Amino acid sequence: MKFYYLFILALVLAISSCKQEEKVHHYIKFNSQQELYQFLKWSPDNRFPLISAHRGGPMPGFPENCIETFENATTYNPVIIEFDIAYSKDSVMVIMHDDKLDRTSTGTGEISNYTYADLQKLNLKDNDGKETSFKIPTLDSVLSWSKGKALLTIDLKKGVSYAKVIEKVRQYKVESNSIIITYTADQAKEVHQLAPDLMISASVQKKAELNRLNLLGVPNNRIVAFVGVSAPDKSHYKFLHEKGITTILGVMGNIDKSAIANPAKMVYYHLVNNGADVLSGDNLPQTAQELDKFRYNKKLNSANIY
Repeated sequence: MKFYYLFILALVLAISSCKQEEKVHHYIKFNSQQELYQFLKWSPDNRFPLISAHRGGPMPGFPENCIETFENATTYNPVIIEFDIAYSKDSVMVIMHDDKLDRTSTGTGEISNYTYADLQKLNLKDNDGKETSFKIPTLDSVLSWSKGKALLTIDLKKGVSYAKVIEKVRQYKVESNSIIITYTADQAKEVHQLAPDLMISASVQKKAELNRLNLLGVPNNRIVAFVGVSAPDKSHYKFLHEKGITTILGVMGNIDKSAIANPAKMVYYHLVNNGADVLSGDNLPQTAQELDKFRYNKKLNSANIY
């Protein structure tokens, strides 16, 4: 009888432990494009700084540009998922950053030499080179996964058609959680002409760049401004914020390295305090902790986060 009770106790403790290890997900949901517009329209009373998980937030066991990695990222914070689109040999849009497969998968050579069926025979590797059981996803699968879970910033590799990507965004009805990344004013103009309702990430590192975007017909209320990979002066944030424009600062690289080396300095906390609205980088756990603290201290919340 004593053994029986000990067995039951051990079983209860094991079940309790498993429940404690279950991860909580933090999702972002917009029921309409109007909700997305309102969320991204900057004002002093409408701030909710976010992390943009660069290439989806890879970490040990979780490869970059992978749905399982995207889902894992949501256990740290409500996130924007940044990912890259490339073409397979048979023109299937798949999620991959490099032109070659060697670094991030068990394949070798150019991705454009493989059909989608061939790519599905490969496994993805994490950034330490460790093979996982995860597969190269399609754009279709990512868009389907994202609804009610995360904002997307969609990056196109050279040769990928904006028109084709926008067609997929329409097909999966994810206009309310998609932002198209552009690198030049002409690209931003092209996207806006193809889809005037979609939000665009555009480079605005100088005032003149915003003026050019406006002259090409891209309005401020469709722009999320990428301000570069080093923190601009506060006056630049002020210039953009006065126009209702949300900003993205790229922290991948030197800023991430500095934050990791000096955690006590709360680098990410101070960046959002100085005006950055979205931090796009690779150091997801530490960024999440500091943004959680910032939002708590400033009493910031959003009905779109759950």
